Amino acid sequence: MGFVLLIKGADVFVDGASNVAYNYKIPTIIVGLTIVAFGTSAPEAAVSITASFAGSNAISLGNVVGSNIFNILGVIGVSALLGSLTVDKVLIKRDFPFLIISTIGLLLIALLFGEISQIVGIIFLIIIIAYVYYLVKKAREDKGVMSEEVEAKLTIPKAVLYIIIGMLGIIIGSDLVVDSASFIARIFGLSDVLIGLTIVALGTSLPELATSVTALKKGNNSIVIGNVLGSCIFNVLFILGISSAIMPMPIAPEMIFDIFLMTIVTIVGAWFTYTRNEVDKKEGLILLILFIIYMIFVILRN
Repeated sequence: MGFVLLIKGADVFVDGASNVAYNYKIPTIIVGLTIVAFGTSAPEAAVSITASFAGSNAISLGNVVGSNIFNILGVIGVSALLGSLTVDKVLIKRDFPFLIISTIGLLLIALLFGEISQIVGIIFLIIIIAYVYYLVKKAREDKGVMSEEVEAKLTIPKAVLYIIIGMLGIIIGSDLVVDSASFIARIFGLSDVLIGLTIVALGTSLPELATSVTALKKGNNSIVIGNVLGSCIFNVLFILGISSAIMPMPIAPEMIFDIFLMTIVTIVGAWFTYTRNEVDKKEGLILLILFIIYMIFVILRN
C-alpha cells in the first residue's frame, strides 16, 4: 500500500508542479529545486522531527546522511540508466557548489563540536530561507526564460490540487513503508544508526526516486537533477536545522565518517556533471555500484 501511494503520489505531484511552472513560465529547474524538492523531502522532515522529539537523534541524523548518499548515488544512478541526464549549467555553477559547501560545513561542525547545537540549527534554517528566497527572486527576474514554450494542460487551481494530493500520497506512502520496514528491522535487533542509514533513509528517499523516474519518463529532465540537489540541500539545512533547533543533536563518532563519505559522494556527483554537463548510463552504473558497496559496508560495520 505504501509503495502504491508513493509511486502514484509522485506521478500526480510531478504533473501538478510542472503545470504550475508552465502557467507562470517558470523554468522547471527552479520548480525541481524548490517545490518538488521540498515536497519529496517531506517524509525525511516528518521522520527526523518525530525522532528529535522522541530523543532518537541517531535515526534523525542517519536518515539525512543516508538519504543524501542514496539521492546522489541511487536516484541519479537509476535515472541515468533509464536515459542520459542533461544537467543545466546553472545547477553546476550555483547549486552543486552550494550543496558541497553545506555538506563540508556540516562535516566541520561534526569534527569541531561533535554535535549540532540549537544555535547552529537556527543558522541552518536562516541559510535555507535565504537560499529559497534567492531562487524565487531569480526565477521572477528570469520569468520568461525557458528552454521551450510549453502549453499548460492544467489550470492553476487544478495544478495546486494535484500538488496537494500528490504530496499527501507521498507522505502517507512513505510513512507506511518506513513504519513497516522499521518494525521488521527491530524484530531482528538492528541498531538505530543502521536503521537510520539504511531502511529509514531508503524509505524516505523513495519519493525522490519515484518523482525523478516519473519526471524522466515525462521528458522533464531538468526536474531530475534539480530535485536531487534541492532535496539534498533541504535535508542538510532544513531538516537538520529544524530537528536540532528542537533539540541539540549529538553526533556519534561513526556518523562523522558517514558525513565524510556523504561529502565525498557529493563532490563525485558534481564532478560527473561538470565534465560533460550530463550523466550517461555508464556513469549511472558506477554510481549504483558505489551505493551497493556503501550499503554492504554499513551493514557489515553495524
